[in-house]
Amino acid sequence: MSARSLSITAETSARRTLAERGGLVVLVCFYVLVTTVLAGLWRAGAAAKGGAVAGYSAVALTWYIATTEAATVSLNTRMIADIGVDITSGAIAVELLRPASVLAQRVVSELGRVLPRVVICALTGVGLAWITAGHPPSGVALAVAAPSLLLAVMCNIVAQHAFAALSFWLGHSGGAWFLYQKLIFMVGGMLIPLEVLPGWLRATALVLPFRAMAYAPGRLASGHLEPLLLVEQVGWLAVLACIATAVFGAGERRLQVVGG
Repeated sequence: MSARSLSITAETSARRTLAERGGLVVLVCFYVLVTTVLAGLWRAGAAAKGGAVAGYSAVALTWYIATTEAATVSLNTRMIADIGVDITSGAIAVELLRPASVLAQRVVSELGRVLPRVVICALTGVGLAWITAGHPPSGVALAVAAPSLLLAVMCNIVAQHAFAALSFWLGHSGGAWFLYQKLIFMVGGMLIPLEVLPGWLRATALVLPFRAMAYAPGRLASGHLEPLLLVEQVGWLAVLACIATAVFGAGERRLQVVGG
Protein backbone atom coordinates (compact mmCIF):
# COMPACT_ATOMS: atom_id res chain seq x y z
CA MET A 1 0.00 0.00 0.00
CA SER A 2 1.45 3.36 -1.01
CA ALA A 3 1.96 6.29 1.34
CA ARG A 4 -0.38 8.30 -0.87
CA SER A 5 -3.16 5.78 -0.39
CA LEU A 6 -2.69 5.77 3.36
CA SER A 7 -2.70 9.57 3.53
CA ILE A 8 -5.97 9.66 1.59
CA THR A 9 -7.47 7.16 4.01
CA ALA A 10 -6.41 9.24 7.00
CA GLU A 11 -7.66 12.47 5.45
CA THR A 12 -11.03 10.93 4.62
CA SER A 13 -11.46 9.70 8.20
CA ALA A 14 -10.48 13.10 9.58
CA ARG A 15 -12.99 14.88 7.36
CA ARG A 16 -15.76 12.54 8.47
CA THR A 17 -14.93 13.20 12.10
CA LEU A 18 -15.01 16.97 11.63
CA ALA A 19 -18.35 16.66 9.83
CA GLU A 20 -19.88 14.95 12.87
CA ARG A 21 -20.24 18.15 14.87
CA GLY A 22 -22.78 16.72 17.28
CA GLY A 23 -20.39 13.94 18.23
CA LEU A 24 -17.58 16.44 18.79
CA VAL A 25 -19.77 18.52 21.07
CA VAL A 26 -20.62 15.44 23.14
CA LEU A 27 -16.93 14.52 23.26
CA VAL A 28 -15.89 17.95 24.53
CA CYS A 29 -18.66 18.00 27.15
CA PHE A 30 -17.67 14.55 28.40
CA TYR A 31 -13.99 15.50 28.43
CA VAL A 32 -14.65 18.69 30.39
CA LEU A 33 -16.82 16.84 32.91
CA VAL A 34 -14.34 14.02 33.54
CA THR A 35 -11.31 16.28 33.63
CA THR A 36 -12.95 18.80 35.95
CA VAL A 37 -13.99 16.11 38.44
CA LEU A 38 -10.70 14.21 38.45
CA ALA A 39 -8.50 17.30 38.55
CA GLY A 40 -10.65 18.75 41.33
CA LEU A 41 -10.22 15.58 43.38
CA TRP A 42 -6.46 15.62 42.89
CA ARG A 43 -6.22 19.29 43.85
CA ALA A 44 -8.15 18.52 47.02
CA GLY A 45 -5.83 15.61 47.71
CA ALA A 46 -2.79 17.82 47.20
CA ALA A 47 -4.21 20.41 49.59
CA ALA A 48 -4.78 17.72 52.22
CA LYS A 49 -1.19 16.51 51.79
CA GLY A 50 0.38 19.90 52.31
CA GLY A 51 0.24 21.12 48.71
CA ALA A 52 1.68 18.19 46.76
CA VAL A 53 1.19 14.48 46.05
CA ALA A 54 4.21 12.35 45.12
CA GLY A 55 6.06 15.44 43.95
CA TYR A 56 3.14 16.86 41.94
CA SER A 57 1.68 20.21 42.98
CA ALA A 58 -2.03 20.92 42.62
CA VAL A 59 -1.32 22.85 39.42
CA ALA A 60 0.86 20.06 38.03
CA LEU A 61 -1.82 17.46 38.79
CA THR A 62 -4.41 19.51 36.93
CA TRP A 63 -2.24 19.70 33.81
CA TYR A 64 -1.41 16.01 34.17
CA ILE A 65 -5.07 14.94 34.24
CA ALA A 66 -6.04 17.34 31.43
CA THR A 67 -3.41 15.70 29.22
CA THR A 68 -3.94 12.04 30.11
CA GLU A 69 -7.68 12.39 29.59
CA ALA A 70 -7.12 14.01 26.19
CA ALA A 71 -4.91 11.07 25.24
CA THR A 72 -7.57 8.50 26.13
CA VAL A 73 -11.02 10.08 25.89
CA SER A 74 -10.41 11.01 22.25
CA LEU A 75 -10.11 7.34 21.27
CA ASN A 76 -12.88 4.85 20.67
CA THR A 77 -12.92 3.05 24.02
CA ARG A 78 -14.59 0.03 22.44
CA MET A 79 -12.17 -0.26 19.54
CA ILE A 80 -11.01 -3.73 20.59
CA ALA A 81 -14.58 -4.97 20.86
CA ASP A 82 -15.51 -3.44 17.51
CA ILE A 83 -12.53 -5.03 15.74
CA GLY A 84 -13.39 -8.33 17.39
CA VAL A 85 -16.91 -8.15 15.99
CA ASP A 86 -15.52 -7.50 12.51
CA ILE A 87 -13.26 -10.53 12.85
CA THR A 88 -15.95 -12.92 14.08
CA SER A 89 -18.60 -11.61 11.67
CA GLY A 90 -16.40 -12.15 8.63
CA ALA A 91 -16.00 -8.47 7.73
CA ILE A 92 -12.22 -8.86 7.99
CA ALA A 93 -12.37 -11.78 5.53
CA VAL A 94 -13.94 -9.47 2.95
CA GLU A 95 -11.23 -6.87 3.53
CA LEU A 96 -8.57 -9.51 2.87
CA LEU A 97 -9.74 -9.60 -0.74
CA ARG A 98 -8.42 -6.08 -1.25
CA PRO A 99 -4.82 -5.57 -2.48
CA ALA A 100 -3.87 -3.73 0.69
CA SER A 101 -2.76 -4.42 4.25
CA VAL A 102 -5.87 -4.71 6.41
CA LEU A 103 -3.95 -3.72 9.53
CA ALA A 104 -2.30 -0.67 7.95
CA GLN A 105 -5.57 0.49 6.43
CA ARG A 106 -7.42 0.17 9.72
CA VAL A 107 -4.72 1.78 11.86
CA VAL A 108 -4.35 4.76 9.54
CA SER A 109 -8.11 5.16 9.25
CA GLU A 110 -8.47 5.17 13.03
CA LEU A 111 -5.60 7.61 13.40
CA GLY A 112 -7.26 9.97 10.95
CA ARG A 113 -10.51 9.74 12.92
CA VAL A 114 -8.80 10.37 16.25
CA LEU A 115 -6.45 13.23 15.35
CA PRO A 116 -9.13 15.96 15.16
CA ARG A 117 -10.64 14.67 18.40
CA VAL A 118 -7.37 14.68 20.34
CA VAL A 119 -6.47 18.16 19.06
CA ILE A 120 -9.85 19.51 20.15
CA CYS A 121 -9.57 17.83 23.56
CA ALA A 122 -6.01 19.07 24.02
CA LEU A 123 -6.92 22.68 23.23
CA THR A 124 -9.94 22.45 25.51
CA GLY A 125 -7.74 20.98 28.22
CA VAL A 126 -5.23 23.83 27.97
CA GLY A 127 -7.99 26.37 28.49
CA LEU A 128 -9.62 24.37 31.27
CA ALA A 129 -6.37 23.79 33.18
CA TRP A 130 -5.32 27.42 32.80
CA ILE A 131 -8.67 28.67 34.14
CA THR A 132 -9.03 26.23 37.03
CA ALA A 133 -5.41 25.90 38.18
CA GLY A 134 -3.21 28.50 36.50
CA HIS A 135 -0.47 28.65 33.90
CA PRO A 136 1.46 25.44 33.13
CA PRO A 137 4.41 24.62 35.41
CA SER A 138 6.75 24.68 32.40
CA GLY A 139 6.02 26.07 28.95
CA VAL A 140 8.91 24.11 27.44
CA ALA A 141 7.72 20.83 28.94
CA LEU A 142 4.19 21.55 27.73
CA ALA A 143 5.52 22.07 24.20
CA VAL A 144 7.32 18.73 24.35
CA ALA A 145 4.07 17.16 25.57
CA ALA A 146 2.42 17.94 22.22
CA PRO A 147 4.35 15.36 20.13
CA SER A 148 4.23 13.02 23.11
CA LEU A 149 0.44 13.22 23.03
CA LEU A 150 0.43 12.22 19.36
CA LEU A 151 2.78 9.31 20.05
CA ALA A 152 0.57 8.22 22.95
CA VAL A 153 -2.46 8.03 20.68
CA MET A 154 -0.52 6.12 18.02
CA CYS A 155 0.79 3.60 20.56
CA ASN A 156 -2.71 3.11 21.91
CA ILE A 157 -4.28 2.51 18.50
CA VAL A 158 -1.63 0.00 17.44
CA ALA A 159 -1.76 -1.83 20.77
CA GLN A 160 -5.55 -2.14 20.60
CA HIS A 161 -5.29 -3.76 17.19
CA ALA A 162 -2.77 -6.24 18.60
CA PHE A 163 -5.12 -7.11 21.48
CA ALA A 164 -8.13 -7.32 19.17
CA ALA A 165 -6.32 -9.79 16.91
CA LEU A 166 -6.73 -12.40 19.65
CA SER A 167 -10.29 -12.73 18.38
CA PHE A 168 -8.93 -14.76 15.46
CA TRP A 169 -8.39 -17.53 18.01
CA LEU A 170 -10.72 -16.72 20.91
CA GLY A 171 -13.77 -15.97 18.79
CA HIS A 172 -14.60 -12.88 20.89
CA SER A 173 -12.78 -9.89 22.33
CA GLY A 174 -14.77 -9.06 25.45
CA GLY A 175 -12.07 -10.33 27.81
CA ALA A 176 -9.25 -8.62 25.92
CA TRP A 177 -11.16 -5.33 25.85
CA PHE A 178 -11.88 -5.47 29.61
CA LEU A 179 -8.28 -6.29 30.50
CA TYR A 180 -6.85 -3.62 28.20
CA GLN A 181 -8.99 -0.84 29.64
CA LYS A 182 -8.01 -1.70 33.21
CA LEU A 183 -4.33 -1.72 32.28
CA ILE A 184 -4.62 1.76 30.74
CA PHE A 185 -6.46 3.04 33.84
CA MET A 186 -3.89 1.77 36.34
CA VAL A 187 -0.41 1.05 34.93
CA GLY A 188 -0.95 3.43 32.02
CA GLY A 189 -1.25 6.41 34.32
CA MET A 190 -4.59 7.60 32.95
CA LEU A 191 -6.18 8.22 36.35
CA ILE A 192 -3.18 8.57 38.64
CA PRO A 193 0.50 9.44 38.22
CA LEU A 194 2.59 6.28 38.39
CA GLU A 195 4.61 7.77 41.26
CA VAL A 196 1.56 7.29 43.49
CA LEU A 197 1.45 3.51 42.93
CA PRO A 198 2.94 1.05 45.43
CA GLY A 199 6.58 0.21 44.73
CA TRP A 200 6.02 -3.23 43.16
CA LEU A 201 3.19 -1.99 40.94
CA ARG A 202 5.14 1.10 39.90
CA ALA A 203 8.13 -1.08 38.98
CA THR A 204 5.85 -3.27 36.89
CA ALA A 205 4.34 -0.26 35.13
CA LEU A 206 7.78 1.00 34.16
CA VAL A 207 8.47 -2.06 31.98
CA LEU A 208 5.07 -2.18 30.28
CA PRO A 209 4.07 -0.20 27.18
CA PHE A 210 0.90 1.26 28.67
CA ARG A 211 2.62 4.20 30.33
CA ALA A 212 3.57 5.41 26.84
CA MET A 213 -0.15 5.87 26.14
CA ALA A 214 -1.10 8.30 28.91
CA TYR A 215 1.55 8.82 31.57
CA ALA A 216 4.27 10.09 29.22
CA PRO A 217 2.43 13.17 27.87
CA GLY A 218 0.85 13.78 31.27
CA ARG A 219 4.23 13.73 33.00
CA LEU A 220 5.62 16.22 30.51
CA ALA A 221 2.61 18.54 30.68
CA SER A 222 2.85 18.57 34.47
CA GLY A 223 6.18 20.36 34.18
CA HIS A 224 8.68 17.51 34.22
CA LEU A 225 10.97 18.08 31.25
CA GLU A 226 12.03 14.50 30.46
CA PRO A 227 12.66 14.21 26.69
CA LEU A 228 13.67 10.56 27.08
CA LEU A 229 9.97 9.81 27.46
CA LEU A 230 9.62 10.62 23.75
CA VAL A 231 12.40 8.16 22.92
CA GLU A 232 10.65 5.53 25.00
CA GLN A 233 7.37 6.16 23.21
CA VAL A 234 8.99 5.83 19.78
CA GLY A 235 10.58 2.58 20.89
CA TRP A 236 7.31 1.18 22.17
CA LEU A 237 5.52 2.26 19.01
CA ALA A 238 8.01 0.25 16.94
CA VAL A 239 7.68 -2.79 19.20
CA LEU A 240 3.89 -2.63 19.27
CA ALA A 241 3.76 -2.24 15.49
CA CYS A 242 5.85 -5.39 15.08
CA ILE A 243 3.66 -7.29 17.54
CA ALA A 244 0.43 -6.13 15.89
CA THR A 245 1.76 -7.02 12.44
CA ALA A 246 2.82 -10.49 13.58
CA VAL A 247 -0.37 -11.30 15.48
CA PHE A 248 -2.70 -9.84 12.86
CA GLY A 249 -0.80 -11.59 10.08
CA ALA A 250 -0.99 -14.93 11.88
CA GLY A 251 -4.71 -14.41 12.44
CA GLU A 252 -5.29 -13.60 8.79
CA ARG A 253 -3.45 -16.75 7.71
CA ARG A 254 -5.50 -18.81 10.12
CA LEU A 255 -8.69 -17.29 8.75
CA GLN A 256 -7.66 -18.14 5.19
CA VAL A 257 -6.77 -21.72 6.13
CA VAL A 258 -10.07 -22.42 7.89
CA GLY A 259 -11.97 -20.65 5.16
CA GLY A 260 -13.25 -17.68 7.18
